[in-house]
Amino acid sequence: MNAPRPRPAVTGLAAPFWQSLADGQLQLARCATCHAYRHPPRPVCDRCGGDHFEWVPSLGTGEVSSFTVVHRPTLPAFADEVPYGAVVVRLDEDVFMVSQLVDCPIDALAVGMRVEVAPTECDGVVLPLFRRVDNAARPTTIGP
Repeated sequence: MNAPRPRPAVTGLAAPFWQSLADGQLQLARCATCHAYRHPPRPVCDRCGGDHFEWVPSLGTGEVSSFTVVHRPTLPAFADEVPYGAVVVRLDEDVFMVSQLVDCPIDALAVGMRVEVAPTECDGVVLPLFRRVDNAARPTTIGP
């Protein structure tokens, strides 16, 4: 289908996020004061009110916190892709992301499923899609 796809805002505070994906890595904004992660990136930290942050590499792993199977496209541009799994992923850094699960049968979707980021080019933008991984143990520490 040739309908136009919506495009994420790749400018402003979010520009480094999108650039890191284009470079093949997921990075997150982290408060320079209290080290709390901020996603999506915001000018002020929710935890301490700090206004300085840094971009740090994410482990890129997490688990499915919630999901739904999309059977009807939300926009005509997605008509050829249904059904697909829309997921809420809780990254191991305790950050939530809404995304799509790829390379996984719809009937295999499950809350708690371990996933990893799969940067995927789509219409000139690299998106943070996810794919399932073996049920490896969750990291016990994530350093500042």
